[in-house]
Amino acid sequence: MPLVSMRQVLDAAAEGGYGVGAFNVNNMEQIQGIMEAARDTGSPVIAQASRGARAYAGDRFLLHLMLAAAEEYPEIPVVLHQDHGNSPETCLSAIELGFTSVMMDGSLMEDAKTPADFEYNVTVTREVVDYAHARGVTVEGELGTLGGIEDGVGSGEVNLVDPDQAVEFVARTGVDALAVAIGTSHGAYKFSREPDGDILAMNLIEEVHRRLPDTHLVMHGSSSVPADLVQRINAAGGQMTAGFGVPVEQIQRGIRHGVRKINVDTDGRLAITAAVREALVGQPDEWDPRHASRAARQGMREVVAERMRQFGQAGHAADIVPLSLRDMSERYATAALA
Repeated sequence: MPLVSMRQVLDAAAEGGYGVGAFNVNNMEQIQGIMEAARDTGSPVIAQASRGARAYAGDRFLLHLMLAAAEEYPEIPVVLHQDHGNSPETCLSAIELGFTSVMMDGSLMEDAKTPADFEYNVTVTREVVDYAHARGVTVEGELGTLGGIEDGVGSGEVNLVDPDQAVEFVARTGVDALAVAIGTSHGAYKFSREPDGDILAMNLIEEVHRRLPDTHLVMHGSSSVPADLVQRINAAGGQMTAGFGVPVEQIQRGIRHGVRKINVDTDGRLAITAAVREALVGQPDEWDPRHASRAARQGMREVVAERMRQFGQAGHAADIVPLSLRDMSERYATAALA
């Protein structure tokens, strides 16, 4: 199956009432782990690459790994998404490379650190939407800012989404999906205590969904940071402390109120690190790097499969009948004329 537009996947998720995990990729083992999890669960896949991942792996290596994944798992619909594009140029370069979805994060300036004003966000996001939709590519935008910094992205402060601005933003930009800041953070140190309504504003998701029932919502920074993974890392010689992550039941609450894409990165990193540490400690005389790499792949596979089941996407790979990006561009053009 060719790489598909994220809009197709999110439309199917909305119709079916489930969410779809978006898992960050940097290398072959992560991609293989995600694809094996998708086959295990019969799930569609959103694989996303940050600017840091593109720099680490190299654009061509990353693209061809994803094309190989689509070829090796023909029954699985696969989206390749640019995560946190810091400028129109970043998003346009991803589209030209072959990404089928991009995020224009205009909530921050091009340095990916300084919070931007609303008009800047609208302007840069609209520029990307016009370019992307003409080529059948999905666009995600963001309102508000997340806490934490990951891969050099983040202001380090939380600015919650304004539902009034959300309505205006979607109308003026035409985005396919909207990431809404509700108090989550990048990284493993999201909350210092179990999050409640004072620090995780799920009510804002419900309000935005009430006003924009046809817009796909996105939760960023939604790893659950399982304590058992941190314990495994430390039992194998690590020295890690972590706060609380986003409880799965809160993500499921979001899914009931329009959340269709859930970004998960930290949980995959923790699972890989735990598996690799255990493999090296368990067989200290093993010198073949494939020993640790196989463990990494299996760690990713297990945590991703668990999230796919929890988000409800398991069993829904067959929901998506792939359209070419040309067909998608024609669909966008027809919608614009209506």
